[in-house]
Amino acid sequence: MKIVIVGGVAGGMSAATRLRRLDETAEIIVFERGHYVSFANCGLPYFVGGVIRDRRELLLQTPESLQDRFALDVRIDTEVVQIDRVAQTVSVRNLLTGAESVEDYDRLVLAAGATARSAATDSAIPTHTLRTVDDVDHITAVLADVHADGGTASAVVIGGGFIGLEAVENLVHRGLHVTLVQRGPQIFTPLDGEMAAPVLDRVRESGVDVRLNTTVTGAAEPGRVGLSDGTTVPADLVIDASGVTPDVTLAEQAGLRIGESGGVWVDGTQATSDPRIFAVGDGVEKTDAIDRSGVLITMAGLANRHGRSVADSISGTAEHAAPALGTGILGIFGLTVALVGWSEKRLIAAGRAHRIVHTHPSSHAGYYPGAEGMSIKLLIDAESDAILGAQIVGGAGVDKRIDVLAVAMAAGLGASALARLELAYAPQYSSAKDPINQLGYVADNLARKTSVNVQWHELAEARVSGAVLVDVRSAGEFAAGNIPGALNVSLDELRDRLGELPRVRLIVHCQVGQRGHTAARILSQHGFDVRNLDGGYRTWLAGTSSLSLSPTVERVLV
Repeated sequence: MKIVIVGGVAGGMSAATRLRRLDETAEIIVFERGHYVSFANCGLPYFVGGVIRDRRELLLQTPESLQDRFALDVRIDTEVVQIDRVAQTVSVRNLLTGAESVEDYDRLVLAAGATARSAATDSAIPTHTLRTVDDVDHITAVLADVHADGGTASAVVIGGGFIGLEAVENLVHRGLHVTLVQRGPQIFTPLDGEMAAPVLDRVRESGVDVRLNTTVTGAAEPGRVGLSDGTTVPADLVIDASGVTPDVTLAEQAGLRIGESGGVWVDGTQATSDPRIFAVGDGVEKTDAIDRSGVLITMAGLANRHGRSVADSISGTAEHAAPALGTGILGIFGLTVALVGWSEKRLIAAGRAHRIVHTHPSSHAGYYPGAEGMSIKLLIDAESDAILGAQIVGGAGVDKRIDVLAVAMAAGLGASALARLELAYAPQYSSAKDPINQLGYVADNLARKTSVNVQWHELAEARVSGAVLVDVRSAGEFAAGNIPGALNVSLDELRDRLGELPRVRLIVHCQVGQRGHTAARILSQHGFDVRNLDGGYRTWLAGTSSLSLSPTVERVLV
Protein backbone atom coordinates (compact mmCIF):
# COMPACT_ATOMS: atom_id res chain seq x y z
CA MET A 1 0.00 0.00 0.00
CA LYS A 2 1.18 3.52 -0.81
CA ILE A 3 0.24 6.26 1.64
CA VAL A 4 0.85 9.94 0.96
CA ILE A 5 0.73 12.34 3.91
CA VAL A 6 0.37 16.08 3.36
CA GLY A 7 1.95 17.91 6.30
CA GLY A 8 4.19 16.86 9.13
CA VAL A 9 4.55 18.06 12.74
CA ALA A 10 2.09 16.53 15.26
CA GLY A 11 -0.72 14.97 13.24
CA GLY A 12 1.13 14.02 10.09
CA MET A 13 4.20 12.55 11.76
CA SER A 14 2.15 10.65 14.34
CA ALA A 15 0.27 9.06 11.46
CA ALA A 16 3.45 8.28 9.53
CA THR A 17 5.38 6.67 12.38
CA ARG A 18 2.38 4.68 13.62
CA LEU A 19 1.74 3.44 10.07
CA ARG A 20 5.31 2.19 9.87
CA ARG A 21 5.02 0.37 13.18
CA LEU A 22 1.88 -1.34 11.92
CA ASP A 23 3.06 -2.08 8.38
CA GLU A 24 6.71 -2.62 7.51
CA THR A 25 5.91 -3.05 3.81
CA ALA A 26 3.91 0.13 3.18
CA GLU A 27 5.38 2.91 1.05
CA ILE A 28 4.96 6.12 3.08
CA ILE A 29 5.70 9.56 1.63
CA VAL A 30 5.39 12.77 3.65
CA PHE A 31 5.24 16.15 1.89
CA GLU A 32 5.98 19.15 4.11
CA ARG A 33 5.90 22.65 2.60
CA GLY A 34 8.05 24.04 5.41
CA HIS A 35 11.71 23.32 6.05
CA TYR A 36 11.06 21.48 9.33
CA VAL A 37 8.92 18.37 9.40
CA SER A 38 8.92 17.59 13.12
CA PHE A 39 9.39 20.29 15.74
CA ALA A 40 8.09 21.20 19.19
CA ASN A 41 5.75 24.02 18.24
CA CYS A 42 4.48 24.33 21.83
CA GLY A 43 8.04 25.09 22.90
CA LEU A 44 8.58 27.98 20.48
CA PRO A 45 7.60 30.82 22.87
CA TYR A 46 9.97 29.45 25.48
CA PHE A 47 12.89 29.57 23.07
CA VAL A 48 12.05 33.21 22.38
CA GLY A 49 12.13 33.82 26.13
CA GLY A 50 15.42 32.00 26.64
CA VAL A 51 13.87 29.32 28.86
CA ILE A 52 14.84 26.77 26.19
CA ARG A 53 18.35 27.79 25.21
CA ASP A 54 19.36 25.26 22.58
CA ARG A 55 17.45 25.64 19.31
CA ARG A 56 18.22 22.03 18.48
CA GLU A 57 15.97 20.94 21.34
CA LEU A 58 12.99 22.14 19.29
CA LEU A 59 13.83 19.95 16.32
CA LEU A 60 12.51 16.51 17.20
CA GLN A 61 13.21 14.68 13.95
CA THR A 62 14.75 15.39 10.57
CA PRO A 63 14.08 13.77 7.17
CA GLU A 64 17.32 11.83 7.63
CA SER A 65 16.47 10.52 11.12
CA LEU A 66 12.97 9.56 9.98
CA GLN A 67 14.43 7.69 7.02
CA ASP A 68 16.95 5.89 9.20
CA ARG A 69 14.53 4.81 11.92
CA PHE A 70 11.17 4.53 10.18
CA ALA A 71 12.05 4.19 6.48
CA LEU A 72 9.91 7.23 5.70
CA ASP A 73 10.33 9.22 2.50
CA VAL A 74 10.08 12.78 3.85
CA ARG A 75 10.25 15.63 1.36
CA ILE A 76 10.54 19.08 2.92
CA ASP A 77 10.11 22.43 1.14
CA THR A 78 7.55 20.65 -1.01
CA GLU A 79 3.92 21.67 -1.38
CA VAL A 80 0.98 19.61 -2.54
CA VAL A 81 -1.01 21.96 -4.79
CA GLN A 82 -3.81 19.75 -6.08
CA ILE A 83 -5.62 16.48 -5.46
CA ASP A 84 -7.14 14.40 -8.26
CA ARG A 85 -9.54 12.09 -6.47
CA VAL A 86 -10.50 10.17 -9.61
CA ALA A 87 -6.93 9.38 -10.61
CA GLN A 88 -5.86 9.13 -6.95
CA THR A 89 -2.91 11.44 -7.48
CA VAL A 90 -1.52 14.62 -5.98
CA SER A 91 0.31 17.37 -7.83
CA VAL A 92 3.45 18.49 -6.03
CA ARG A 93 5.71 21.54 -6.33
CA ASN A 94 9.26 21.84 -4.99
CA LEU A 95 9.34 25.30 -3.43
CA LEU A 96 13.12 25.64 -3.86
CA THR A 97 13.41 24.67 -7.53
CA GLY A 98 9.87 25.17 -8.80
CA ALA A 99 9.85 21.66 -10.25
CA GLU A 100 6.46 19.99 -10.40
CA SER A 101 5.57 16.31 -10.28
CA VAL A 102 2.64 13.95 -9.75
CA GLU A 103 2.46 11.23 -7.09
CA ASP A 104 -0.15 8.51 -6.92
CA TYR A 105 -1.62 7.16 -3.69
CA ASP A 106 -3.74 4.34 -2.32
CA ARG A 107 -4.57 6.35 0.79
CA LEU A 108 -4.08 10.06 1.36
CA VAL A 109 -3.78 11.81 4.75
CA LEU A 110 -4.31 15.57 4.99
CA ALA A 111 -2.50 17.20 7.91
CA ALA A 112 -2.27 20.73 6.56
CA GLY A 113 -3.05 22.31 9.94
CA ALA A 114 -4.16 25.91 10.34
CA THR A 115 -2.91 29.26 9.12
CA ALA A 116 -2.35 32.34 11.22
CA ARG A 117 -5.10 34.94 11.11
CA SER A 118 -3.46 38.36 10.75
CA ALA A 119 -4.80 41.29 12.77
CA ALA A 120 -1.97 43.71 12.06
CA THR A 121 -2.08 46.36 9.36
CA ASP A 122 0.84 47.24 7.10
CA SER A 123 3.70 48.28 9.31
CA ALA A 124 7.34 49.21 9.04
CA ILE A 125 7.86 47.49 12.38
CA PRO A 126 8.87 43.78 12.12
CA THR A 127 5.67 41.75 12.54
CA HIS A 128 5.62 37.98 12.93
CA THR A 129 3.37 35.14 13.98
CA LEU A 130 4.64 32.52 16.42
CA ARG A 131 3.83 29.13 14.87
CA THR A 132 6.94 27.87 13.11
CA VAL A 133 10.68 27.56 13.56
CA ASP A 134 11.11 30.21 10.87
CA ASP A 135 8.94 32.56 12.94
CA VAL A 136 11.18 32.03 15.95
CA ASP A 137 14.32 32.61 13.90
CA HIS A 138 12.94 35.93 12.62
CA ILE A 139 11.83 37.04 16.09
CA THR A 140 15.11 36.18 17.80
CA ALA A 141 17.04 37.93 15.03
CA VAL A 142 15.02 41.11 15.59
CA LEU A 143 15.60 40.91 19.33
CA ALA A 144 19.32 40.36 18.85
CA ASP A 145 19.55 43.49 16.68
CA VAL A 146 17.55 45.57 19.16
CA HIS A 147 19.55 44.43 22.18
CA ALA A 148 22.78 45.16 20.28
CA ASP A 149 21.77 48.82 20.14
CA GLY A 150 21.38 48.95 23.93
CA GLY A 151 18.42 50.17 25.95
CA THR A 152 15.15 48.42 26.72
CA ALA A 153 13.39 46.83 23.79
CA SER A 154 9.62 46.99 23.43
CA ALA A 155 7.12 44.62 21.86
CA VAL A 156 3.42 44.58 21.09
CA VAL A 157 1.55 41.27 21.24
CA ILE A 158 -1.80 41.09 19.45
CA GLY A 159 -4.20 38.61 21.04
CA GLY A 160 -4.54 37.32 24.59
CA GLY A 161 -5.09 33.61 23.93
CA PHE A 162 -2.75 30.68 24.60
CA ILE A 163 0.03 31.76 22.22
CA GLY A 164 -0.37 35.47 22.94
CA LEU A 165 -0.05 35.06 26.70
CA GLU A 166 2.89 32.69 26.36
CA ALA A 167 4.56 35.23 24.08
CA VAL A 168 3.90 38.01 26.59
CA GLU A 169 5.42 36.07 29.47
CA ASN A 170 8.52 35.08 27.52
CA LEU A 171 9.14 38.55 26.13
CA VAL A 172 8.96 39.95 29.67
CA HIS A 173 11.35 37.19 30.75
CA ARG A 174 13.64 38.34 27.96
CA GLY A 175 13.62 41.85 29.43
CA LEU A 176 11.26 43.61 27.03
CA HIS A 177 8.55 46.15 27.82
CA VAL A 178 5.38 44.51 26.49
CA THR A 179 1.98 45.85 25.46
CA LEU A 180 -0.78 43.27 25.07
CA VAL A 181 -3.56 44.36 22.70
CA GLN A 182 -6.84 42.45 22.99
CA ARG A 183 -9.75 43.11 20.65
CA GLY A 184 -12.42 42.07 23.16
CA PRO A 185 -13.20 42.91 26.80
CA GLN A 186 -11.30 39.98 28.31
CA ILE A 187 -7.99 38.19 27.92
CA PHE A 188 -8.02 34.41 27.57
CA THR A 189 -11.61 34.28 26.33
CA PRO A 190 -12.14 30.53 26.91
CA LEU A 191 -12.52 31.45 30.61
CA ASP A 192 -15.57 33.07 32.13
CA GLY A 193 -15.15 36.65 33.33
CA GLU A 194 -14.71 36.01 37.06
CA MET A 195 -12.10 33.33 36.35
CA ALA A 196 -10.17 35.52 33.91
CA ALA A 197 -10.04 38.48 36.32
CA PRO A 198 -7.15 37.15 38.44
CA VAL A 199 -5.24 36.28 35.25
CA LEU A 200 -5.56 39.86 34.05
CA ASP A 201 -4.44 41.11 37.47
CA ARG A 202 -1.35 38.88 37.40
CA VAL A 203 -0.39 39.97 33.88
CA ARG A 204 -0.68 43.66 34.81
CA GLU A 205 1.18 43.11 38.09
CA SER A 206 4.01 41.67 36.00
CA GLY A 207 4.48 45.00 34.24
CA VAL A 208 2.51 44.34 31.05
CA ASP A 209 0.49 47.21 29.56
CA VAL A 210 -2.84 45.50 28.74
CA ARG A 211 -5.20 47.28 26.35
CA LEU A 212 -8.67 45.72 26.22
CA ASN A 213 -11.34 46.48 23.61
CA THR A 214 -8.52 47.72 21.39
CA THR A 215 -6.96 46.87 18.02
CA VAL A 216 -3.71 47.76 16.27
CA THR A 217 -4.12 50.28 13.48
CA GLY A 218 -0.54 50.33 12.18
CA ALA A 219 2.79 52.06 12.60
CA ALA A 220 2.16 55.58 13.88
CA GLU A 221 5.80 56.70 13.63
CA PRO A 222 9.19 54.99 13.74
CA GLY A 223 9.27 52.64 16.71
CA ARG A 224 5.65 53.18 17.74
CA VAL A 225 2.40 51.37 16.96
CA GLY A 226 -0.96 53.11 16.73
CA LEU A 227 -3.99 51.72 18.55
CA SER A 228 -7.72 52.13 17.96
CA ASP A 229 -8.10 54.04 21.24
CA GLY A 230 -6.08 56.87 19.72
CA THR A 231 -2.86 56.20 21.63
CA THR A 232 0.51 54.93 20.46
CA VAL A 233 2.82 52.47 22.20
CA PRO A 234 6.51 51.67 21.70
CA ALA A 235 7.35 48.62 19.60
CA ASP A 236 10.55 47.25 18.13
CA LEU A 237 8.63 44.07 17.34
CA VAL A 238 5.01 43.01 16.87
CA ILE A 239 3.90 39.42 17.48
CA ASP A 240 0.56 38.65 15.90
CA ALA A 241 -1.20 35.96 17.94
CA SER A 242 -4.71 36.92 16.91
CA GLY A 243 -5.70 33.34 16.10
CA VAL A 244 -5.75 30.75 13.34
CA THR A 245 -8.11 29.47 10.68
CA PRO A 246 -8.22 25.89 9.39
CA ASP A 247 -6.29 25.38 6.17
CA VAL A 248 -8.89 23.69 3.97
CA THR A 249 -7.62 24.88 0.59
CA LEU A 250 -6.72 21.43 -0.74
CA ALA A 251 -9.83 19.82 0.71
CA GLU A 252 -12.14 22.42 -0.82
CA GLN A 253 -10.40 22.19 -4.20
CA ALA A 254 -10.87 18.41 -4.11
CA GLY A 255 -14.56 18.75 -3.30
CA LEU A 256 -14.30 17.23 0.15
CA ARG A 257 -16.97 18.05 2.69
CA ILE A 258 -16.26 20.99 4.98
CA GLY A 259 -17.87 20.85 8.42
CA GLU A 260 -20.13 23.35 10.14
CA SER A 261 -17.15 24.82 12.01
CA GLY A 262 -15.16 25.50 8.85
CA GLY A 263 -12.74 22.60 9.32
CA VAL A 264 -12.48 19.50 7.15
CA TRP A 265 -15.29 17.10 8.04
CA VAL A 266 -14.23 13.62 9.16
CA ASP A 267 -16.06 10.64 10.60
CA GLY A 268 -15.06 8.76 13.74
CA THR A 269 -12.22 6.98 11.89
CA GLN A 270 -10.77 10.31 10.59
CA ALA A 271 -12.01 9.52 7.06
CA THR A 272 -13.23 12.46 4.99
CA SER A 273 -16.21 12.34 2.64
CA ASP A 274 -13.87 10.39 0.32
CA PRO A 275 -13.16 7.07 2.10
CA ARG A 276 -9.65 6.93 0.61
CA ILE A 277 -8.70 10.32 2.07
CA PHE A 278 -8.23 10.96 5.79
CA ALA A 279 -7.54 14.17 7.71
CA VAL A 280 -6.08 15.10 11.10
CA GLY A 281 -4.83 18.12 12.99
CA ASP A 282 -5.77 21.76 13.50
CA GLY A 283 -7.52 22.03 10.15
CA VAL A 284 -9.99 19.26 10.96
CA GLU A 285 -13.36 19.52 12.64
CA LYS A 286 -13.73 17.61 15.91
CA THR A 287 -16.87 16.24 17.51
CA ASP A 288 -17.69 18.09 20.71
CA ALA A 289 -18.13 15.84 23.75
CA ILE A 290 -21.01 17.85 25.22
CA ASP A 291 -23.46 18.22 22.34
CA ARG A 292 -21.78 16.28 19.50
CA SER A 293 -21.60 19.40 17.34
CA GLY A 294 -18.68 20.10 15.01
CA VAL A 295 -16.02 22.29 16.62
CA LEU A 296 -12.49 23.50 15.99
CA ILE A 297 -10.03 22.59 18.76
CA THR A 298 -6.37 23.27 18.04
CA MET A 299 -4.63 21.15 20.65
CA ALA A 300 -1.41 19.18 20.08
CA GLY A 301 -2.70 16.25 22.13
CA LEU A 302 -5.68 15.77 19.83
CA ALA A 303 -3.52 16.07 16.71
CA ASN A 304 -1.16 13.37 17.97
CA ARG A 305 -3.97 11.10 19.09
CA HIS A 306 -5.89 11.45 15.83
CA GLY A 307 -2.71 10.87 13.83
CA ARG A 308 -2.37 7.54 15.59
CA SER A 309 -6.06 6.81 14.97
CA VAL A 310 -5.81 7.45 11.26
CA ALA A 311 -2.93 5.01 11.00
CA ASP A 312 -5.06 2.38 12.71
CA SER A 313 -7.92 3.10 10.32
CA ILE A 314 -5.73 2.73 7.24
CA SER A 315 -4.25 -0.50 8.63
CA GLY A 316 -7.70 -1.99 9.15
CA THR A 317 -7.91 -1.76 12.93
CA ALA A 318 -10.07 1.36 13.16
CA GLU A 319 -11.28 2.52 16.54
CA HIS A 320 -13.62 5.49 16.59
CA ALA A 321 -12.12 8.64 18.07
CA ALA A 322 -13.55 9.84 21.35
CA PRO A 323 -15.38 13.17 21.23
CA ALA A 324 -13.20 16.14 22.15
CA LEU A 325 -13.37 17.79 25.58
CA GLY A 326 -11.03 20.67 24.75
CA THR A 327 -8.81 20.13 27.79
CA GLY A 328 -6.11 22.80 27.97
CA ILE A 329 -3.60 24.37 30.33
CA LEU A 330 -1.49 27.52 30.40
CA GLY A 331 1.27 28.84 32.61
CA ILE A 332 1.46 32.63 32.94
CA PHE A 333 3.67 34.51 35.42
CA GLY A 334 3.45 31.80 38.08
CA LEU A 335 -0.26 31.16 37.61
CA THR A 336 -1.60 27.96 36.13
CA VAL A 337 -4.81 28.29 34.14
CA ALA A 338 -6.65 25.14 33.07
CA LEU A 339 -9.99 24.32 31.53
CA VAL A 340 -12.06 21.47 30.13
CA GLY A 341 -15.45 21.30 28.44
CA TRP A 342 -17.84 24.21 28.11
CA SER A 343 -17.77 27.62 29.76
CA GLU A 344 -20.75 29.35 31.34
CA LYS A 345 -20.75 31.75 28.38
CA ARG A 346 -21.18 28.89 25.97
CA LEU A 347 -23.90 27.24 28.04
CA ILE A 348 -25.77 30.54 28.15
CA ALA A 349 -25.48 30.98 24.39
CA ALA A 350 -26.88 27.46 23.92
CA GLY A 351 -29.72 28.12 26.38
CA ARG A 352 -28.74 25.09 28.41
CA ALA A 353 -29.86 24.99 32.06
CA HIS A 354 -26.97 24.44 34.42
CA ARG A 355 -25.72 24.70 37.97
CA ILE A 356 -22.45 26.31 39.00
CA VAL A 357 -20.04 25.55 41.82
CA HIS A 358 -17.19 27.87 42.82
CA THR A 359 -14.62 26.72 45.37
CA HIS A 360 -11.30 28.16 46.55
CA PRO A 361 -9.28 25.30 48.06
CA SER A 362 -5.57 24.99 48.75
CA SER A 363 -3.24 22.76 46.76
CA HIS A 364 -2.50 20.68 49.84
CA ALA A 365 -3.13 20.64 53.60
CA GLY A 366 -2.97 24.17 54.98
CA TYR A 367 -0.86 23.20 57.97
CA TYR A 368 1.90 21.83 55.71
CA PRO A 369 4.23 24.58 54.42
CA GLY A 370 3.91 25.83 50.88
CA ALA A 371 0.20 25.38 50.19
CA GLU A 372 -0.99 27.48 47.25
CA GLY A 373 -4.53 28.60 46.60
CA MET A 374 -6.67 27.87 43.57
CA SER A 375 -10.08 28.91 42.33
CA ILE A 376 -12.26 26.26 40.71
CA LYS A 377 -15.45 26.64 38.72
CA LEU A 378 -17.51 23.54 37.93
CA LEU A 379 -20.40 23.60 35.46
CA ILE A 380 -23.07 20.93 35.86
CA ASP A 381 -26.11 19.87 33.85
CA ALA A 382 -29.17 20.88 35.86
CA GLU A 383 -31.11 17.72 35.08
CA SER A 384 -28.60 14.88 34.75
CA ASP A 385 -25.82 16.05 37.14
CA ALA A 386 -23.34 15.52 34.27
CA ILE A 387 -20.15 17.57 34.37
CA LEU A 388 -20.27 20.05 31.49
CA GLY A 389 -17.03 21.89 32.09
CA ALA A 390 -14.52 23.21 34.58
CA GLN A 391 -12.02 26.05 34.94
CA ILE A 392 -9.19 26.32 37.46
CA VAL A 393 -6.83 29.22 38.17
CA GLY A 394 -4.11 28.94 40.80
CA GLY A 395 -0.70 27.60 41.63
CA ALA A 396 0.48 24.09 42.42
CA GLY A 397 -1.94 21.23 41.90
CA VAL A 398 -4.10 22.81 39.20
CA ASP A 399 -2.81 20.42 36.53
CA LYS A 400 -3.72 17.22 38.31
CA ARG A 401 -7.19 18.49 39.30
CA ILE A 402 -8.11 19.43 35.72
CA ASP A 403 -6.91 16.03 34.56
CA VAL A 404 -9.08 14.26 37.14
CA LEU A 405 -12.07 16.27 35.96
CA ALA A 406 -11.30 15.49 32.31
CA VAL A 407 -11.14 11.77 33.12
CA ALA A 408 -14.38 12.01 35.10
CA MET A 409 -16.10 13.64 32.12
CA ALA A 410 -14.74 11.04 29.70
CA ALA A 411 -15.92 8.27 32.03
CA GLY A 412 -19.38 9.79 32.36
CA LEU A 413 -19.17 10.40 36.12
CA GLY A 414 -21.71 12.83 37.52
CA ALA A 415 -20.63 15.85 39.54
CA SER A 416 -21.92 14.35 42.79
CA ALA A 417 -19.80 11.24 42.18
CA LEU A 418 -16.66 13.36 42.61
CA ALA A 419 -17.35 13.21 46.36
CA ARG A 420 -16.77 9.46 46.31
CA LEU A 421 -13.49 9.36 44.39
CA GLU A 422 -10.63 7.84 46.36
CA LEU A 423 -7.65 10.06 45.60
CA ALA A 424 -4.08 9.94 46.86
CA TYR A 425 -3.49 11.91 50.04
CA ALA A 426 -0.51 13.03 52.05
CA PRO A 427 -0.33 16.54 53.53
CA GLN A 428 2.34 17.75 51.08
CA TYR A 429 0.21 16.69 48.08
CA SER A 430 -3.42 17.23 49.00
CA SER A 431 -5.94 17.48 51.82
CA ALA A 432 -7.89 14.62 53.32
CA LYS A 433 -10.82 16.21 51.48
CA ASP A 434 -9.22 16.75 48.11
CA PRO A 435 -10.39 19.78 46.11
CA ILE A 436 -12.04 17.33 43.72
CA ASN A 437 -13.96 15.72 46.60
CA GLN A 438 -14.98 19.17 47.82
CA LEU A 439 -16.50 19.94 44.42
CA GLY A 440 -18.45 16.71 44.71
CA TYR A 441 -19.74 17.58 48.19
CA VAL A 442 -21.06 20.94 46.99
CA ALA A 443 -22.54 19.43 43.84
CA ASP A 444 -24.25 16.70 45.87
CA ASN A 445 -25.71 19.27 48.27
CA LEU A 446 -27.13 21.22 45.34
CA ALA A 447 -28.52 18.10 43.67
CA ARG A 448 -30.23 17.03 46.93
CA LYS A 449 -31.31 20.65 47.59
CA THR A 450 -29.54 20.50 50.93
CA SER A 451 -28.15 23.82 49.79
CA VAL A 452 -29.44 26.45 47.38
CA ASN A 453 -26.91 28.84 45.90
CA VAL A 454 -26.97 32.28 44.33
CA GLN A 455 -24.32 33.26 41.79
CA TRP A 456 -22.32 36.48 42.07
CA HIS A 457 -24.01 37.93 39.00
CA GLU A 458 -27.49 37.22 40.42
CA LEU A 459 -26.91 39.04 43.69
CA ALA A 460 -27.83 42.56 42.60
CA GLU A 461 -31.16 41.48 41.12
CA ALA A 462 -31.97 39.37 44.19
CA ARG A 463 -31.41 42.35 46.46
CA VAL A 464 -33.59 44.57 44.30
CA SER A 465 -36.30 41.93 44.79
CA GLY A 466 -36.02 42.35 48.56
CA ALA A 467 -33.40 39.81 49.64
CA VAL A 468 -31.11 40.82 52.51
CA LEU A 469 -27.41 40.00 52.38
CA VAL A 470 -25.79 38.64 55.56
CA ASP A 471 -22.00 38.48 55.82
CA VAL A 472 -21.09 35.70 58.28
CA ARG A 473 -17.36 36.41 58.36
CA SER A 474 -15.65 37.88 61.39
CA ALA A 475 -15.83 41.60 62.14
CA GLY A 476 -12.17 41.94 61.13
CA GLU A 477 -12.74 40.31 57.76
CA PHE A 478 -15.80 42.48 57.20
CA ALA A 479 -13.85 45.65 57.99
CA ALA A 480 -11.10 44.66 55.54
CA GLY A 481 -13.54 44.58 52.64
CA ASN A 482 -17.24 43.86 52.20
CA ILE A 483 -20.18 43.93 49.84
CA PRO A 484 -21.93 47.29 50.36
CA GLY A 485 -25.16 47.05 52.33
CA ALA A 486 -24.48 43.65 53.90
CA LEU A 487 -25.31 42.90 57.54
CA ASN A 488 -22.38 41.45 59.45
CA VAL A 489 -23.31 38.62 61.81
CA SER A 490 -20.42 36.22 62.29
CA LEU A 491 -21.10 32.51 62.00
CA ASP A 492 -20.09 31.82 65.60
CA GLU A 493 -22.66 34.39 66.85
CA LEU A 494 -25.40 33.47 64.41
CA ARG A 495 -27.55 31.26 66.69
CA ASP A 496 -27.55 33.94 69.41
CA ARG A 497 -28.55 36.72 67.02
CA LEU A 498 -31.34 35.10 65.01
CA GLY A 499 -33.79 37.69 66.35
CA GLU A 500 -31.86 40.46 64.58
CA LEU A 501 -32.50 38.98 61.15
CA PRO A 502 -35.55 39.94 59.11
CA ARG A 503 -37.97 37.25 58.00
CA VAL A 504 -37.36 37.82 54.31
CA ARG A 505 -35.16 35.91 51.89
CA LEU A 506 -31.61 35.95 53.22
CA ILE A 507 -28.47 35.51 51.16
CA VAL A 508 -25.54 34.54 53.35
CA HIS A 509 -21.90 34.64 52.40
CA CYS A 510 -18.42 34.17 53.79
CA GLN A 511 -15.02 34.45 52.13
CA VAL A 512 -15.19 31.40 49.84
CA GLY A 513 -18.54 29.70 50.52
CA GLN A 514 -17.90 27.04 53.16
CA ARG A 515 -18.95 29.00 56.24
CA GLY A 516 -21.81 30.39 54.20
CA HIS A 517 -23.09 26.86 53.66
CA THR A 518 -22.95 26.17 57.41
CA ALA A 519 -24.81 29.41 58.09
CA ALA A 520 -27.45 28.54 55.51
CA ARG A 521 -28.02 25.15 57.12
CA ILE A 522 -28.46 26.77 60.54
CA LEU A 523 -30.87 29.39 59.26
CA SER A 524 -32.95 27.03 57.12
CA GLN A 525 -33.52 24.79 60.14
CA HIS A 526 -34.74 27.82 62.07
CA GLY A 527 -37.34 28.55 59.43
CA PHE A 528 -35.54 31.15 57.33
CA ASP A 529 -35.72 31.30 53.54
CA VAL A 530 -32.00 31.34 52.79
CA ARG A 531 -29.52 31.07 49.93
CA ASN A 532 -25.71 30.84 49.98
CA LEU A 533 -23.62 33.11 47.74
CA ASP A 534 -21.63 30.59 45.70
CA GLY A 535 -17.90 31.04 46.07
CA GLY A 536 -18.37 33.78 48.65
CA TYR A 537 -16.83 37.23 48.73
CA ARG A 538 -13.79 36.16 46.72
CA THR A 539 -15.84 35.08 43.70
CA TRP A 540 -18.08 38.15 43.95
CA LEU A 541 -15.03 40.42 44.03
CA ALA A 542 -13.47 38.76 40.97
CA GLY A 543 -16.75 38.81 39.11
CA THR A 544 -17.60 42.44 39.75
CA SER A 545 -14.09 43.52 38.79
CA SER A 546 -14.68 42.03 35.34
CA LEU A 547 -18.32 43.09 35.02
CA SER A 548 -17.71 46.50 33.45
CA LEU A 549 -15.60 44.86 30.73
CA SER A 550 -17.97 42.01 29.87
CA PRO A 551 -21.08 42.08 27.70
CA THR A 552 -24.43 41.69 29.41
CA VAL A 553 -25.91 38.23 28.83
CA GLU A 554 -29.02 36.37 29.87
CA ARG A 555 -28.16 33.44 32.11
CA VAL A 556 -29.97 30.12 32.42
CA LEU A 557 -29.41 28.81 35.92
CA VAL A 558 -31.10 26.37 38.28
